[in-house]
Amino acid sequence: MSKALYQFRASAERDKLSYCLFTELDRWGSRNKPTTLPQEHVALMADSNYLRVAGDRPLYFLGFIAPASIERNWKGVAGLREQIEKIRRMAAGSGLADPYIVLAGDRNFLMREARNIGGDATGSYALTVGNGRGSFADPARIAERGWHELSNGHLPVVPTVMTGWDRRPRIENPVPWEKKQRPGEGMENFFAAPTRKELADHLTRALGWVAARPQGEQAPVVLIYAWNENDEGGWLMPTLPCQTDRLDALRQVLKKTAAPDRKPELC
Repeated sequence: MSKALYQFRASAERDKLSYCLFTELDRWGSRNKPTTLPQEHVALMADSNYLRVAGDRPLYFLGFIAPASIERNWKGVAGLREQIEKIRRMAAGSGLADPYIVLAGDRNFLMREARNIGGDATGSYALTVGNGRGSFADPARIAERGWHELSNGHLPVVPTVMTGWDRRPRIENPVPWEKKQRPGEGMENFFAAPTRKELADHLTRALGWVAARPQGEQAPVVLIYAWNENDEGGWLMPTLPCQTDRLDALRQVLKKTAAPDRKPELC
C-alpha cells in the first residue's frame, strides 16, 4: 500500500502537493517490541513537500487510539508518552522542528488523557455512527457534535469534515478485516450523499469553529474525510466520467477565506 507514496515522492511534480502522515497506533508495535515505523516517518518529515504548520513543525496524525491497546502495548499512558518523546527527540536530531502531533481515536479517553500522552491536539479520522441512516445533515451534525466533545479536553481540536457515510459497497462485499459483517446485512444503513451546498456549508462551519476557539486552542488544520474512502461514501477524488463537484464546492469556500495568515490548512 506504500507504492503510491513511493511513486509520488519520486515524481518531478511532487512539490505541487504537500502531504502528511496519518498512522495507526498499533503500527508502532509495543513498548517491548517497537517497530521501525516511527523512524521511517521522521525521515519522511524531511521531505521538502511534507506539510508543516506554524513554526515549521511537521504535521503528524497518530490515530485509532484505544485505552485497551495503550495498556496492552505501552503499559499505560506513561509508556506511550515516552515513545512520543522519543519521536520528538529523533526529529530534533534530524534537524527538524518539533512535530505537531494530533491524537485521534476514543474521544472520551482523549478528552482526559491527550495532554498526558503528550499530544499537541486531538481529532478524529471519521466522525459518524456505523448503523445510522438519513440525510447528509445527520452525519454533518454528528461530526460537529464530535468537535465540541473533544474541545472539553482544552487542547486544540482538528475538526473532521465528513464528505459522506455510505458503506453499502462494503456491506454487499465485506472486506476481510470486518469479520462480523455478513454480505448484504444492513444495506438500509446509509446516509444520503451531500449536495454541493451541504458540503460547502459543513466546511464553512468547520473553518468558523476553528477561528472562534479561544486563543491557544485553535488548530492549524482542518481534516476532511476523505480523498478516496469510496467504499464508505467519503470521497473527494474525481469520478468517471470526470466529476469534480465536491472539489469545486470546497474550492469556492476556500476562495472566500479572507485572512490567509489565519487560514487553517486542509488535510
